[in-house]
Amino acid sequence: MLVTVSTHDNTRRLVVLAVDDEEPGMEMLTHRLENNPHVGKIFNAVDASEALRFISYGHPILEERKANGLPPVDVVFADIHMPGLTGMEMARVFAALNPAPLLVFVSGHTDEAVNAFDLGAVDYILKPYEQPRLDKSIDRVLEKLRERAEDSGAAEQVVPGDDNEVIPVELAGTTKLVQRKEVQWVEAQGDYARLYTTDGSSHLVRIPLAQLEERWGKAGFVRIHRSYLVAQRLITELRMGQGGYQVVIGNGQKVLPVSRRHTRELKDRLTGGVRNG
Repeated sequence: MLVTVSTHDNTRRLVVLAVDDEEPGMEMLTHRLENNPHVGKIFNAVDASEALRFISYGHPILEERKANGLPPVDVVFADIHMPGLTGMEMARVFAALNPAPLLVFVSGHTDEAVNAFDLGAVDYILKPYEQPRLDKSIDRVLEKLRERAEDSGAAEQVVPGDDNEVIPVELAGTTKLVQRKEVQWVEAQGDYARLYTTDGSSHLVRIPLAQLEERWGKAGFVRIHRSYLVAQRLITELRMGQGGYQVVIGNGQKVLPVSRRHTRELKDRLTGGVRNG
């Protein structure tokens, strides 16, 4: 992952993610973006999988934007025909974010134009292209951002409980997309976390448990132990075991320990949920 700072950069200009697996295409796109006075920082990803990892695991700039209720980047410029995940598949993940970045496709083919606009793409640029065509696309992006600001009163916020958040995980060289609502519990493994899902599988992701706790707390995930984060809706029993309290997940398919530190908070959350219906 590379980051380029435009010579026009300042904090009020666009943050862009450029995605292209071909070096000439990336060089052209980056060069054209750098020459536009409305573009600030440009992040580069060599394919869709790298782009999804970048969005999910966060650069400090992206995390600050999310904390302020902004999309991770203002706009994604992406090729469509790439190895592994296609630009269209990647775009569907981005479109599910709330708030979502704008999408502009840059392709040498016209065959996906209709599908691109069905996904809400702001523009579809055909390769090769010159600076005026890229500038026109940036103007469309700016206009769309102005419309969004007017529609939301410039105060649109992320919906923490949205179950559409997607976590890209690597599996034998393939990127699998796992929805948060499919995750039952998470186990800390050093600086990584292992997601256990409803289909009985597990996936290792490069993100600390503490960061997932912060991101998913308002979506119904509760910390029960230094090593475990659990979807509260799936807890069916809190009981005393030989070593202390335990929770039962679902129909008893998994029992996890509850640390003393987290017992009171967990009891309050569980009983509070009952009192509040």
